[in-house]
Parts: sequence; structure tokens; C-alpha cells
Amino acid sequence: MRLTLLDLRRAATERKIAMLTCYDASFAAVLDRAGIDTLLIGDSLGMVVQGHDSTLPVTVEDVAYHTRAVARGSQRAFIVADMPFGSYQVGPQQAFENAVRLLQAGAQMVKLEGGDEMAPTIAFMVERGIPVCAHVGLTPQHVNRFGGYRIQGRGQASARIRAAARSVVQAGAEMLVIEAVPETLARAIAAESKALTIGIGASVACSGQVLVLHDMLGVATDKRPRFVKNFLAEAGSVEAAARAYLEQVQSGAFPGAEHVYPDSN
Repeated sequence: MRLTLLDLRRAATERKIAMLTCYDASFAAVLDRAGIDTLLIGDSLGMVVQGHDSTLPVTVEDVAYHTRAVARGSQRAFIVADMPFGSYQVGPQQAFENAVRLLQAGAQMVKLEGGDEMAPTIAFMVERGIPVCAHVGLTPQHVNRFGGYRIQGRGQASARIRAAARSVVQAGAEMLVIEAVPETLARAIAAESKALTIGIGASVACSGQVLVLHDMLGVATDKRPRFVKNFLAEAGSVEAAARAYLEQVQSGAFPGAEHVYPDSN
């Protein structure tokens, strides 16, 4: 029986939530057997599946296609689908219509990036029955504005990201991905957030953790970010690697100090 958002909330009172990206039925079945709580059909598929140098070329139909595959391949995991670049920024009605396509493909929640500017869109969707996961910190769809994939939230930017997190949660986001920010900032956001917080290069204090599947398996070809750990190297199989990831997330062993960012260089 597939997990619900209520199940995740209950679980988070006792243990950490483990999320991995997933893009096809075969891996979905393996990760399901391993006990991974949440499968994210990330727009990272543009890089690790399609071979682009960013997530920007990914379309709604791309995400819907992979969501259908993951939904068919899994039976238990909660399914979250990314809203790709350009699919929600025009306004709430556009976002709602594209979110409906992803829910109809099998997602139980959609994820979008941004802070205060996205609060009205999040509220609009939540009021109409769309569960939303927000995403603050390093938001990959803003790569051209950031000038690359860089840590966010140091110095004066810390207050801005903390305010952005408050804004999207107040608007109704029930899950919040926090990516590549200083550990102390992520810890502060997690402490005050009513939403489930999912860290990636953030803090072990978050409600759970997420990694890109290919990074977790050590098969990504690009330079690996600080927050990545290869779980396949010692596990011997994909399922064993996923179980090791699950166990280390649940126990708080991952992320370690070497996987999070200090307040200064």
C-alpha cells in the first residue's frame, strides 16, 4: 500500500525520512524493496538521463513520462514530481494546470523552486487540492542567475533564505527541500518549520535527506558536490546501496560533517 503524506508525517516523529530521485520502473521497484520512503522524479533527469548540462531543457511531458514509469514500478513509496523550468513561473493558473498533469501521471505531490515570489502560486494550488513541496537555497533552475551551482545563504543572504522558507511554508507547502546552504542556517529553518524538511547539503537536523540516485550510486560523471556519498562502493548491489542509504539517513549517520557546509569557506 502506498505511503501518504500523513504516513510520512507520522514516521518523521520517530525517525528520518529517506528520499531518492528515480526515473524508471526498474529502479523504482528496487528502491521500493529497499524501503525508501519517497521517490522524487527530479528534473535532474535532464542531466543524468538526457545528458544536458542543466535541468532547464526538461519539459512537463518529460517529467510526466518518467512519473508514470516510477508509479508503475513502485507500490509503497510516496511519489513527488518536479515541476520543470517554465511550467509554473507565469502564474498560479499555469502552475495548477501543469501540476494536475503530473498528479494524473501518478505523483502525489509536486515540487517547485523559489521563495516569496512563489507563495501566491503555492497557496493557489494548495487551496485546489495540490500538495506542494517547496525548494529553497541552491535552486538549480536559477543556475544562470547564480553563475553556477554554488552554496547559497552565507552572510547577509542567510536572512533572505530563512524568510523564503517561512513564506512558502506559510503559503501551504507541506514539504521543503533545503539545498546547499550552511549547516547552521539549515538547522534553524528545520527547527522552526511546520513542513517536513528534506536536506541535501543542508543539515542532519532536517526531517529527512535526498540524493540524486546516480550520485548515491557513484555513477555520475561530473564533479561531485560536497554532499554526495557513494553508497554502492561498499554495498555490492543497487538494493544493498539503497538499504545502506536508508539506514544511515534514519540513524543520523548521513549526512556527516564532511557532507554539510560551514558558515564560511
